[in-house]
Amino acid sequence: MRRILLATMAAIGLTAAAAQAQPRTRLTVYTALENEQLAPFKAAAERAVPGIEIAWVRDSTGVITARLIAERANPRADVIWGLSVFSLLQLEAAGMLEPYTPAGADALRPNFRSARTPMTWTGMDAFVSAICFNRVVAEQRGLPRPTTWAALLSPAFRGQVVMPNPASSGTGFLTIAGWIGAMGEAQAWSFMDRLHENVQVYTHSGSAPCNNAARGEYGAGLSFDMRSVALRNQGAPIDVIVPTDGVGFDLEATAIVRGTANLDAARRLADFTVTRAAGDLYGRFYALLAHPAATSTVENYPADFAARLVSQDFSALAARREEILREWTRRYDGKSAPRN
Repeated sequence: MRRILLATMAAIGLTAAAAQAQPRTRLTVYTALENEQLAPFKAAAERAVPGIEIAWVRDSTGVITARLIAERANPRADVIWGLSVFSLLQLEAAGMLEPYTPAGADALRPNFRSARTPMTWTGMDAFVSAICFNRVVAEQRGLPRPTTWAALLSPAFRGQVVMPNPASSGTGFLTIAGWIGAMGEAQAWSFMDRLHENVQVYTHSGSAPCNNAARGEYGAGLSFDMRSVALRNQGAPIDVIVPTDGVGFDLEATAIVRGTANLDAARRLADFTVTRAAGDLYGRFYALLAHPAATSTVENYPADFAARLVSQDFSALAARREEILREWTRRYDGKSAPRN
């Protein structure tokens, strides 16, 4: 009996070892997720989807989008997980996304998923433009607390505003798209002309303006809600302000790259990204989630922000994205930070 038991245990051990030794499918995943999200997202996906290994390629939205377009004839990415829907709609129009409806995707909020059948992308969460307002700098410089975008036009803010370059940052683009949606295009350009006088620098990262403001380098950093709330919760002396005169927003989304050599594994990862469990993971960082049953655990999030979202036609904006960015660059790029 003892020999049988030992033999059985040895067989189980060999089976487990063999399972562990099975080669995993390495998925190259392009993303604009924040750096602190990469490790928990990778760990959760690899637990939920046996046999895959995620290799991140991470950069800002504009850089990742440009890279995907440049690689169109010879795709190097398998999956896009965590990129602006504006970018994905641009890639969709170019025929670069693999049609696939992930299992369970019909449970997502209707405006958080592709309208095509099969779907070409699925939403994860939404983020909105916000102002990181440093209370210490404000007291030192006599800056009024802005509750609207218009308040940033005050001469008191000259040289005290930093915001993302929309040509390289998805946060920058959703911010100016929000102004266009709230004000109309002509008035939005007039507003940006005046705001430009107060802007010290346009960064190439959506997080950087809030990081700058949190360190006391500027009084007001135009960024997005997730970064703003995270820094406040870490003790930065900032107020997170969602302006009352309307804010732009963007969806973070997932898609499979057409031409991937790992289509089966890519589909299995896409299936995971629309689950309630994945939604709860997104909810550790965002308040507005694609899965209606998922729970957000973000603390100190601004109240009533959802009521301040402007009406946005994502497809129309995506179709005009390059035109809008060319005009923005022509007018304001002289104050952009040097590219690394």
